[in-house]
Amino acid sequence: MSSSFRGSLYHGGMERLELRTRKRDEFVAITGEVQEVVRRAGVERGWLIVYVPHTTAGVTINENADPDVAADMIAQLDKMVPWRQPFYAHAEGNTAAHVKASMMGSSATVLIEGGRLALGTWQGIFFCEFDGPRSRHVLVEVFGRD
Repeated sequence: MSSSFRGSLYHGGMERLELRTRKRDEFVAITGEVQEVVRRAGVERGWLIVYVPHTTAGVTINENADPDVAADMIAQLDKMVPWRQPFYAHAEGNTAAHVKASMMGSSATVLIEGGRLALGTWQGIFFCEFDGPRSRHVLVEVFGRD
């Protein structure tokens, strides 16, 4: 099977999104900010990578229509990985945040079609804070074809 792509690869450059979390555990919707990066890059068709360079935070794509979904996700993560356990060895006391961040992952790839994020009707991109409140940042890299 041969590729139907023509033209050169466009590399839009990396952008840094700054945010301030308000709680220890929090899902912050960043879909609008990521879409704005795509708009500025002028990419009609391609993909992007959202990357979180923190060891106690992550990124996920999930439902953004009902805020109870994010609250339920946080509650379930807390049940699976409680904040305090007598067997945690990490001296800083935030082992649970490290485990949850690894469970969510540090990056997400999203396709771009027609200059828009190719997300499903109910999907949104969330920064996942597990050791807040803190000042954080997210890196977004856009790629496309001309």
